[in-house]
Amino acid sequence: MAKVVLAYSGGLDTSVCVKWLQEEKGLDVITYSAELGQGLNQSELEDKSQNAGAKKVYIEDLREEFLDELVFSALMAGACYEDKYFLATALGRPLIARRVVEIAEKEGARFVAHGCTGKGNDQVRLELAFSALNPSLEIIAPLREWSLKTRSDEIDYARKYNISVPVTKESPYSIDRNIWGLSIECGELEDPWEEVPEKAYQMTVNPEDAPDKPLYLEIYFECGVPKRVDGKEYEAVELVELLNKLGGEHGIGRTELVENRLVGIKSREAYEAPAAAILHTSHREIESLVLDRETAHFKKLISQKFAEVIYYGMWYTPLRKALCAFVKETQEKVTGTVRVKLSGGRCEPVARKSPNSLYDLSLATYEEGDKFDQTAAEGFIKFWGLPFRGRGK
Repeated sequence: MAKVVLAYSGGLDTSVCVKWLQEEKGLDVITYSAELGQGLNQSELEDKSQNAGAKKVYIEDLREEFLDELVFSALMAGACYEDKYFLATALGRPLIARRVVEIAEKEGARFVAHGCTGKGNDQVRLELAFSALNPSLEIIAPLREWSLKTRSDEIDYARKYNISVPVTKESPYSIDRNIWGLSIECGELEDPWEEVPEKAYQMTVNPEDAPDKPLYLEIYFECGVPKRVDGKEYEAVELVELLNKLGGEHGIGRTELVENRLVGIKSREAYEAPAAAILHTSHREIESLVLDRETAHFKKLISQKFAEVIYYGMWYTPLRKALCAFVKETQEKVTGTVRVKLSGGRCEPVARKSPNSLYDLSLATYEEGDKFDQTAAEGFIKFWGLPFRGRGK
């Protein structure tokens, strides 16, 4: 029988996909699962995959690679889609797609498959990556083909084949989690007039229930990459997990928005990303010290474009590589420490320092020691204002 490698999460959609690919397409199914910080139980996931009908199971821990290669690239770029989404799910897809392709090549599989819906963004992200990395592979998207119209239909299908799934008709949320954040959709969230239910959140406490006493943290960056918290050096995974814990305890990183999906529709989403919120805030503060004005202002345009490239599934493109080259150049001097205050769901920068700081107290101060030549301002204003004077005349 022909083989297919399925990007497998163990959730409702992909669990049903395993059996459907076997029954409807007559394929031997190989599942691939990546631990990106969602807390996979590998033995449980392997059992679940085999129970659904998989002939072979691959499970890998890619957290370090995920952070070092993708997440920190986005952090250094300042990438945040529509100013609220730190792109946790979107950033995971290029890495998953690459491993699916590599395993398909290793196993001699002719097909690759995913469990994304026909109205979502992830189908685009995965399929663009599949096509860029190995265009000879044929792609199957069961959710765009099968007759199961609703999540309730999928639950009934799973029960028919005794497939264990973590969703019930009474708990309809679709959750996607990794070490960089968590996304929530479906259920009550589909009505943008309804407040996100407190029960939907998993990583953060309600800001109203956060500790009364603020927590101060010092985050150290080296060439744009976070390295230390309160003077202690951490590996990437440890550092992000620590900030998720501390930020979550103070209600940091909750956002909800009606976002513009790539396929052209609007979707109401809720997100939790404590570490991302803390690190993005801190990173911007170091940049404010070390980047000159024109580079800093232009980089905001790059940040928006970088976020779009990630969101649109364009990781394996010349444009993304070119943007990364620009970002890397800007990060050479982004070294220093930021002190942030976590309190009641807010992460506020309160102090920053850098050995590469462009801040000059002798020029900024209004006290004794001021070396700014204020007499030069008259000539500066005269020349700067020539166009305005001409128009005024």
